[in-house]
Amino acid sequence: MGGSMVLQVLLVSLAAGVLLGCSLKNFTLHVEKQECTHCLTINTTVCSGMCFTQDSNLQGVAGRKFRVQRGCVYQSVAYRSAEVPGCPAHIDPLYIYPVAQRCRCSKCNTVTNECVQTPLQLHDSCRSKQQLQ
Repeated sequence: MGGSMVLQVLLVSLAAGVLLGCSLKNFTLHVEKQECTHCLTINTTVCSGMCFTQDSNLQGVAGRKFRVQRGCVYQSVAYRSAEVPGCPAHIDPLYIYPVAQRCRCSKCNTVTNECVQTPLQLHDSCRSKQQLQ
């Protein structure tokens, strides 16, 4: 293979990693407690993107080394808290949420991550909104 061909393959591989890779994304979530009169809109970061996954049909013949299943997971995360406004005195107004700081493609660890993707039920039914960034 010529030098220019190797360079082209390398550049395409790098571009695919950048375009399809796992990275930080902005995410907005709406927090509401039934007992409180307001809800809160929080802007945070999450890990999102595509990671290389391969599931060979030859797993019985070739063994486990041909099964590569990775997901975009947190490499490091911080937790912050916010107060939901309008809560009665007997209700704890604090809401703790994750803020992704670094992401990576890795096997999902069920002890530290939610590994099942469930459809999000997005609705914007807040009675009164407060913005937190």
